[in-house]
Amino acid sequence: MALPKSKYLKPFKNIFLLILVVFVVWMLFFDANSWLIHHELNTEIEDLENEKSYYKKEIEKDKKDLKKISTDEGLEKFAREAYYMKRDNEEIYIIEYEDSLKTTDND
Repeated sequence: MALPKSKYLKPFKNIFLLILVVFVVWMLFFDANSWLIHHELNTEIEDLENEKSYYKKEIEKDKKDLKKISTDEGLEKFAREAYYMKRDNEEIYIIEYEDSLKTTDND
């Protein structure tokens, strides 16, 4: 039984072209160093680099905060704002605005 002559099958009669197509498909999808794996690794590298730059910025911000707290005035300011500490002869009033309060509506 003879195969029908087709203009689409004619290029696949060339053994070199057939080997090239098989090689390209193998390298793109099935090999351990395939394009898909490289693409996944490159996106993971980009994500990690973005995370690295974020943490570097956070470290710089924390260093600035530590520098501020290392002085007596900075430490006192931090204690007053964060922990509501006061001196013996002082009174502290905490003013909360309506829009900053957490409320639950029970209708």
